[in-house]
Amino acid sequence: MNNETLSEFERLIEIVKILRGPEGCAWDRSQTAASLTPYLLEETHEVIESIQESNPAKLKEELGDLLLHIVFQSEIAAENGDFTLAESLQTINSKLVRRHPHVFGSINTENVHEIKQNWESIKLQEGRQSLMEGLPQSLPALLQARRVQERAAQVGFDWENITGVWQKLQEEINELRDAVQSGIHVAIQNELGDLLFTIVNLARFLEADPEESLRQAVKKFVQRFQAIEAELASQGKNWHNSSLYELDEIWNRLKKQESSS
Repeated sequence: MNNETLSEFERLIEIVKILRGPEGCAWDRSQTAASLTPYLLEETHEVIESIQESNPAKLKEELGDLLLHIVFQSEIAAENGDFTLAESLQTINSKLVRRHPHVFGSINTENVHEIKQNWESIKLQEGRQSLMEGLPQSLPALLQARRVQERAAQVGFDWENITGVWQKLQEEINELRDAVQSGIHVAIQNELGDLLFTIVNLARFLEADPEESLRQAVKKFVQRFQAIEAELASQGKNWHNSSLYELDEIWNRLKKQESSS
């Protein structure tokens, strides 16, 4: 960290201390670790969005906002006598060195698969009882499914190739159909979950991000939907006085235009 970066980081820490102090901001003083959680989540999503948009200027700003929350949380913890920011930094520094023996130790490997296996093995040595420990339950379900599958795959609990995934996908579709025919809602929900879990597995074998794939599908649907609204408005019509056949015609025409552009 160069002098300029260190100076600005120290300035951020000082500003947060002032805001939390007796002469600071009443709102900032009233915050707790829990009350700041929604804002922390929001800032994290804004960082992700700026990365997805390939927007460096926005990313610069959003990383700063996220860093503010990290400093803010650590300041609250220090006030409560839980830990200091320095102690948090010491913890991550030690963890990074410990979990990278191929960089800081005597292990010699550049194989990514072996590196991941070593990483999980070290985490177990640190006291975890299961490879599945440590995954936040608040993760979006698609991401949580992907991380669970990745951890299982790292120890060989996986299909040998994508053929097995295709077969499993068809099996889950059939089981969902059976559940729908049974009319039992709990069974339908369970089988739908199994199908979604298998689709995430398929995405993993295809090296596609299921969260991003679904997000793009949603974005595409919204754009087409709004295009239909615009076309209906140009004709002096709306959803209520248009037939499903007309709507399908517009939808299919838009799809054709997209594929040809």
